[in-house]
Amino acid sequence: MEINKLNLFGAYLAIFILLTCCLIFIFRLNNQQVAEYWTGIAFIIAAVPLIYLLYTASHFERPILYYVQLGVMLGFITVELFLDYIFKVDFRHTKWMAISYAMFFFAGTGGMIGIASLARKSWSFISIILFFMMGHLHLFNVLKQACK
Repeated sequence: MEINKLNLFGAYLAIFILLTCCLIFIFRLNNQQVAEYWTGIAFIIAAVPLIYLLYTASHFERPILYYVQLGVMLGFITVELFLDYIFKVDFRHTKWMAISYAMFFFAGTGGMIGIASLARKSWSFISIILFFMMGHLHLFNVLKQACK
């Protein structure tokens, strides 16, 4: 695969990840737990193409930041898989765990902006808008939890 196609693939994947995160927060706001669960599964499956991007990175001599961005996102997906889907840990009510989780989440999804920006500025712009939308949806979820 040539580098331009790989960059476009990365942009599509970054947009997919950011969109699924937005949908998860929307479903959580509307108490649609089944839809939230299955959208979360799609989010976790995104690890497979992320691993492919990581695998091809050395072939195209990507900079270290590229590895960090993919690694943080893969790390977050792994944490998400174990905490929410395998062990079903109720960690969101423990302040230090919730803060650490949110920081890891925003670091991973923020790195997806960098992955998308390799394709073109338009993909970067779309990913930035989705990132801010996702941040606002997350804030609405936090506020909803605080009002309970």
